[in-house]
Amino acid sequence: MSKSFRRKAAAVTFAVLGLSLAGGGIAIAQPQALAPQETVQPAARGSNAQPPVTAESARTAKAALKANSTLVASTTIVVVNSNGTRARGTGTVIKYGTGQYEVIFGHNVTAGVLVATIGRADACCIPPAGEISVAPRLSTPNAVFVQTRTSAGTPTDLGFHLVVHLA
Repeated sequence: MSKSFRRKAAAVTFAVLGLSLAGGGIAIAQPQALAPQETVQPAARGSNAQPPVTAESARTAKAALKANSTLVASTTIVVVNSNGTRARGTGTVIKYGTGQYEVIFGHNVTAGVLVATIGRADACCIPPAGEISVAPRLSTPNAVFVQTRTSAGTPTDLGFHLVVHLA
């Protein structure tokens, strides 16, 4: 019985090794099979650059940092309407353009985990389909930059929920 088991184990090992090598050979043999960059990132998505920090934004961020002390560990949430107004939670929201938002907090968030999802402020209905991206705000350690787009990649105003966790 153990001899039969050893033979089966050896056969399975060789089969896995053969398939792994064959799969790796296929991937290496066809590097031109990658999709062109335009297909992966449609031109409608535009630039991923953040707009410059305004004087108002810089003043608001500095004032928020002075008003609050440093937190050891915390989770901060904010729910933002599509027009850039804060529905609930903490933070100051600035709307820059179509689908571009900045959320300023009273503490440094550069080392935080940033999670955002498209959502509504009310308890009704499923939010519209789309995409959202979130990043630390350039030159502002206590702010987060959020962009919302349609599923086709066109910038659009969508409400969202943002969670910032500091550990």
